[in-house]
Amino acid sequence: MMEATIPDEERKIETVTSADGTEIAYERSGSGPPLVLVHGAIFDRSIWEIGDVRSTLAEHTTVYAMDRRNHGDSASSEDCSPDAQIADVVAVVESIDDPVHLLGHSSGANYALWAALRTENLRSVIPHEPAAPPDGDVRAVLKQTVAETIALVEKGQNEQALTMVVSDFAKFTPDEVNELRSSPVWEAHVETFDQTLLPEAKVAGEFDWWDLTPFEELSTPTLLLVGGESPHRSMAQRLGEMLPNGRLATLEGYGHAVHLVAPDRYTDEVLSFISEVD
Repeated sequence: MMEATIPDEERKIETVTSADGTEIAYERSGSGPPLVLVHGAIFDRSIWEIGDVRSTLAEHTTVYAMDRRNHGDSASSEDCSPDAQIADVVAVVESIDDPVHLLGHSSGANYALWAALRTENLRSVIPHEPAAPPDGDVRAVLKQTVAETIALVEKGQNEQALTMVVSDFAKFTPDEVNELRSSPVWEAHVETFDQTLLPEAKVAGEFDWWDLTPFEELSTPTLLLVGGESPHRSMAQRLGEMLPNGRLATLEGYGHAVHLVAPDRYTDEVLSFISEVD
């Protein structure tokens, strides 16, 4: 692991303007090589607080934990398209003076990967299980999820809807769900998650996530993280076979959100890779 620099004493919220004018917020903390964190579709940057993932990473890097549009402190926008989301990641990355390490989880990993094709200000990319249904039928699965979520929300059953999305769609393990439910992150998102997830889910199927041919030329050092027990391994595995400067790291015994239940194992893997690249 990298040697620690100064303690994580300062946390500062800053913003950058994305290509369409949307203000994207990020929280900067720590010291060292820049590391941008991109959360998944359901929660916001607070997800990195579980297990002290952000603060551990900030002991060795300068962490830029961004809020995606319509999440956290970032501005709202009617445009939740993948192109807009990718542009947001690019805006944060290119606002930083030095080349960055870019880590994204789930759909955040998708946007991080495609952002890597649109910016040269990168030192490495660390996609943690880019999201894709096991059968590849993205549109059908998203349509069903949206319909079921709306039905529960209309009945006032927000917590049941959030549980369904996390368990049945995102396929978090029972341990991962329990860790979420016992954290402040869960309660903070029960009443609002449908306002962030649903608009994005409705348009995500319009993007061809399975056309990975553009990545055949991606030379940026890439670490593809997957849980050995996760059903979301397929896209990362395909990329691991085709990326000229990438490798697959399987965290055996864990599911889609290993950072929630084994944060030390997770941060060790991330920091070791960053140290190796630098």
